[in-house]
Amino acid sequence: MLTQIADSQQLELLSDTSLVTPVRTSTDTRLTITEQFVAFDQENPWVYSTLERLVSERLATGASRIGVKALFEALRWQLPHGISGLNNNFTSLYARKLIEHHPGWASVFELRRRRTA
Repeated sequence: MLTQIADSQQLELLSDTSLVTPVRTSTDTRLTITEQFVAFDQENPWVYSTLERLVSERLATGASRIGVKALFEALRWQLPHGISGLNNNFTSLYARKLIEHHPGWASVFELRRRRTA
């Protein structure tokens, strides 16, 4: 019963589209992934701040390793149906940005060498 109440409350929050800023995407596919990321990040600053909040919340619960792709999926669940634009190509760049702004989080993310710019 409590689960059903909690689920219905979450659905009410998610159905209120005034709580979520739509994702804007750069459509120029001639740009490199990094250039697309920079444009996306500038157009959607709330994505980074939400990822920052999610990392802080996970660390506060005792997590020692966090996957940015898992955070993207959590973020997607928070978006109203039909809003898209979170590109998985950006996850490594968001991880690097999080570490750049929070050096103490470096051990939380596993980074690999980037193959392209």
